[in-house]
Amino acid sequence: MGTSQADQLLVQRYLARIGCTEHAQPTLHWLKTLQTQHLLTVPYENLDIIRAVSLSLEIGDLYDKIVIRRRGGYCFELNALFGWLLETIGFRVTSHFARFWRDEPDPPPKRRHHVLKVEVDGEVYLCDVGVGGVIARQPLRLVEGLEQVQGTETYRFTRDEQWGWMLAEKKGDMWRDLYSFTEERQLPKDFLMVSYWCEHAPDSIFRQGAMVSLLTPDGRYTVSGEEFHLFSTQGVQVFRPPSKEAYHAALAQYFGLKIV
Repeated sequence: MGTSQADQLLVQRYLARIGCTEHAQPTLHWLKTLQTQHLLTVPYENLDIIRAVSLSLEIGDLYDKIVIRRRGGYCFELNALFGWLLETIGFRVTSHFARFWRDEPDPPPKRRHHVLKVEVDGEVYLCDVGVGGVIARQPLRLVEGLEQVQGTETYRFTRDEQWGWMLAEKKGDMWRDLYSFTEERQLPKDFLMVSYWCEHAPDSIFRQGAMVSLLTPDGRYTVSGEEFHLFSTQGVQVFRPPSKEAYHAALAQYFGLKIV
């Protein structure tokens, strides 16, 4: 797929944002690299929702927020912009709606998650850089029943007659449903109303408190409300910053987020 010189410059700046200095190609190697680097450098966060700052899902606005201002976002922001990056590089990308089953208090859950299906080298993969909890750091082959191991995590897809593809994660000897999606293609406009609900509805989980998450080479950093959790192979460090200034300083230190 051809791209303009302007798009190429935008892609290169995006790649620099996620720590990639080479020229990306539409190959499986690069798909894996791009997803992992994105999860390591761009935090999942809902801080604009908490601060009542209106969200935009326009690609230009997302690029400004995530690439230029080095912020993060939630699934409708992160996967929309990541999908644009992949398409501009030359991948074949389809957006889908998903139902998030993990920790759902009132199943079946609403369709409130954006995921990406990517075709490369004759195979189909699921890509997702928009989950605030533990998620696959590399694309998952969309193959029924195949157990896919990534470090200490194991995933598999099954097919459900009602819910479509069901992604599950293995916890001990048990499989736990993560999210499901059907293969109806979604357009950017299809996510607007759901994102608006997530942003404004009183019972939306995104309005209940700060949620921030970033993958690290040996663990994960998270924020839940006022509490920071720094997970690593050495254990977990938990703390609450004593002031608003200290809170913002910790966001900058651990997530690279400068909130003004």
